[in-house]
Amino acid sequence: MQKSFAGLLASAGWFAVIAQYILMLHNNVNTVEEATIRFFSYFTILTNIAVAIYFTTLLFDGRITRVKGLLSAITVYIVIVGLVYQVALRHIWDPQGLQKWVDELLHSVIPLGALVYWSLFEKKGIRYTQIFAWSIYPLAYLLFTLIRGNSSGFYPYPFLNVKEIGMQQTLMNALIILALFMAISFIFVFINRKIGK
Repeated sequence: MQKSFAGLLASAGWFAVIAQYILMLHNNVNTVEEATIRFFSYFTILTNIAVAIYFTTLLFDGRITRVKGLLSAITVYIVIVGLVYQVALRHIWDPQGLQKWVDELLHSVIPLGALVYWSLFEKKGIRYTQIFAWSIYPLAYLLFTLIRGNSSGFYPYPFLNVKEIGMQQTLMNALIILALFMAISFIFVFINRKIGK
């Protein structure tokens, strides 16, 4: 059951990411190079790729499960993707056709699937101190986004768009998301320590 579930998540992840890239190129008004850079500038895309890589690796090498906290970290990231989308982004656009299906996979189905997988198979033993290591990825992403946005003028999310809302509001939004990340991470560790496998 565990490998079958992992296979479903890996397949869904790769399909959604590749389909999103093809759809983006189809609607692209920039050069392929710039479009590709922008594609990989989305936290959603990077995190879904991380999910796909984790579960693909698990299929071929179960030793990845021995890395304490890795599954929890990836699950926290993808849950953040889902929550931020549902609260802050879903209402600002209305995808149609295949784009709608891909959108739901990236922001709803895969986050929910990863959360269910975590609840069933994460081993007990993750620690609160690991949360600081988990925070490196979102902080590095924020730094990259602000630096590249300053030079290119492109910001992947409206709540990080310094041009539109200013640096003060952008940093405030980033702090709110960071607080959400920390809170969810603490909840994950707490649940794991209390009822983990």
